[in-house]
Amino acid sequence: MAGQRTYDDDEVRAIFAEAARRELAEPRPAPAANGLTLVELQDIGREAGLDVAAVTRAAASLDAPAVQTPVRRSLGMPVEVVHTVALPRAPTEGEWEKLVAELRSTFRARGRVASQGGLREWSNGNLHALVEPSVDGYRLRLGTVKGNARVLNALGGASLFAGAAALSSALSGGLPQDIIVPGMIAATGLGAFAANLLRLPRWAQTRRRQMDLIGAKAAAIMAADPHPAG
Repeated sequence: MAGQRTYDDDEVRAIFAEAARRELAEPRPAPAANGLTLVELQDIGREAGLDVAAVTRAAASLDAPAVQTPVRRSLGMPVEVVHTVALPRAPTEGEWEKLVAELRSTFRARGRVASQGGLREWSNGNLHALVEPSVDGYRLRLGTVKGNARVLNALGGASLFAGAAALSSALSGGLPQDIIVPGMIAATGLGAFAANLLRLPRWAQTRRRQMDLIGAKAAAIMAADPHPAG
């Protein structure tokens, strides 16, 4: 109809990429309908300017077994978070720059950027994002470790053990005033454990959510130009 806004091919790809990012970042319950077939998905992708082969590979990846990466724990508490995202190809220089901008914005850290051959890395302390070759193409590997968690658990355990031993000795001596210092040492150990029990699950949940968002943004960035020059 006359007067209506029209969108060129680049704008159409950008719209669908942004829609995909939002859908992945804020998942909704699956509709009650039977869903779409692969042919229907290919038709939608073709209309959006996406490579049909890329849509087919993405659909096939859903049926592949998920790679379970063991994460480190300390006394049952999570001290590491990892997340791996399959990429259809190596990102271009421009795509990598956009991804670095998203990493800095999401984690609120400037970080350091490094490249070597086909490897690209962004890191900020124990937090890192790596783009590297994989068996099926390329992958984005995100990971972080809570550096002081194990130290705090070790100090808490040592304080609790020492305090309990001293407290037991003081109680056997029958002098109430002698239990004050051992009791404070034991309480310090318990406090260290309690601090980790409260903060580590929240920290891990926040990092997982941020990494999921980065994965969705990486997919949207690369879907915006399925056939990069060069």
